[in-house]
Amino acid sequence: MALRLPRRGRLAALGACLAAALGTALFAGAARPANEKVVNIYNWSDYIDPQVLDAFTRETGIKVVYDTYDNNEILETRLLAGRSGYDIVVPSGPYLQRLIRAGAFRPLDKAKLKNLGNLWPDIMSRLAGYDPGNVYAIDYMWGTTGIGYNVALVREKLGPNVPVNSWGVVLNPSSAAKLKECGLMMLDSPEDLIPSMLPFFGAKADSKRWDDMTLVTDALYKVRGSVRKFHSSEYIQALANGDICMAVGYSGDVLQAKKRADEANNGVEVAYVVPKEGSLMWFDSFAIPKDAPHPDEALAFLDYMMRPEVAAANTNFVSYASGNLAAKARVKPEILNNPGIYPDEATMQRLSVNTAWDERTQRFVTRLWTRVRTGR
Repeated sequence: MALRLPRRGRLAALGACLAAALGTALFAGAARPANEKVVNIYNWSDYIDPQVLDAFTRETGIKVVYDTYDNNEILETRLLAGRSGYDIVVPSGPYLQRLIRAGAFRPLDKAKLKNLGNLWPDIMSRLAGYDPGNVYAIDYMWGTTGIGYNVALVREKLGPNVPVNSWGVVLNPSSAAKLKECGLMMLDSPEDLIPSMLPFFGAKADSKRWDDMTLVTDALYKVRGSVRKFHSSEYIQALANGDICMAVGYSGDVLQAKKRADEANNGVEVAYVVPKEGSLMWFDSFAIPKDAPHPDEALAFLDYMMRPEVAAANTNFVSYASGNLAAKARVKPEILNNPGIYPDEATMQRLSVNTAWDERTQRFVTRLWTRVRTGR
């Protein structure tokens, strides 16, 4: 699996996004005839098996025009600007929710989706927190936010008996100071860190109470001096190389670091754990823009993607968990049996989803996060 840079990172200047969106919105296919057999897809980079796209075209005669993006903000800006030219997009949970509220998507014509029965009921039930009734979206991949670590280095710095399956290992100033010596990184994403860490303080991951959010950011402020960098992608290669010993990151990205270390045979053993207090579950889901030029082709593509063998092929390629329950029987054992990708039932019960913040709370969180990042 190639690196996705970053999976849900933030842009510093939304205005730049808007300019880019307006400047390139017509490139994706809006200039093509509406009756042409084509489907224009906008997805995260390196997030699908290319052979799946080829097989779809061979079977259906529908040409796939496939563009990629690196963060949700770019996608959101393009869709809100209108006339994006895309037929299928893949937003993450809270962005899906905001875009639904903004009227950016068309309801799925489920009569044309004969493979809907292959979806994972528990995953779709959780996705309904963003898309009530599962009207607009189908889960593609999902994962968790947790702790990735270099087994040998962490044992050396913390000792063999210090548990790493708790948010306390990075929020306790004493242990964070020890990790500073071998390298500690965290996501530059309050949207992920705050909900993930709220259970450590006895609050619900989806709490909208400002006092709860402040508990997390105050704790992060106290350990910020021990954090080498807040970044939503650099920790992957740093873990793989042994340049850092711990990172708070996304499950799939940490497992990508493990894969790189294994392939390099560099002696670095990377492990991943979901903290015992609980953490955040994220979803990347297919949706059809309201002004999609080829909605029928989009539905044909979604139905194809829900075939068990196709969903399994994509999971085997990217090493993320599929929202397709029927696909599990075809997933490689080393992926299916990896609890960092497919958590056991006990871990699943500790995972939560976070719905979008309102604009006032978003501004408040931005101020909190600026303090953590800058110390001011």
